[in-house]
Amino acid sequence: MSEHGTQALTDREAAKLLGLSVATLRAWRLRRRGPRYVRFGRAVRYLAADIERFIEASGIDPRPVPTSRRQPL
Repeated sequence: MSEHGTQALTDREAAKLLGLSVATLRAWRLRRRGPRYVRFGRAVRYLAADIERFIEASGIDPRPVPTSRRQPL
């Protein structure tokens, strides 16, 4: 793993990368949504690699899903 991927980010830094408010990121954490995080005592940090994985996993493919033209009998 690269050095960048192990960088521990604060709420503010992670929120900025995601384009979210810190409040949204904290609310997601309380609801067990959003990117994976780690705790160091009371401090919460987000690893850059986890933020990248979360962004990739959140992608939506806008192409339509092909459907069969045949109707079931």
